[in-house]
Amino acid sequence: MITELASQEKVIGVKQSRKAIREGRAKRVYLACDADPAITDPVAESCRRAGIPVETAHTMAQLGHVCRITVGASVVAVLRE
Repeated sequence: MITELASQEKVIGVKQSRKAIREGRAKRVYLACDADPAITDPVAESCRRAGIPVETAHTMAQLGHVCRITVGASVVAVLRE
């Protein structure tokens, strides 16, 4: 599933992802398994309430690499088309 990050419209980062979740624009959220739980747990809870699937099998470095950014990403939200 991580391959969808390379081709799908997405937002990267906690603030933008939480906004997309709140507005109903997110269809799947990736949370880095090595990110600080204080950052990712509230996002995971928002996804649970909104019924959005969450993937947690990848590291910050892996998410950043697939998103073509030079730093790690703790949260990435794939947007609805």
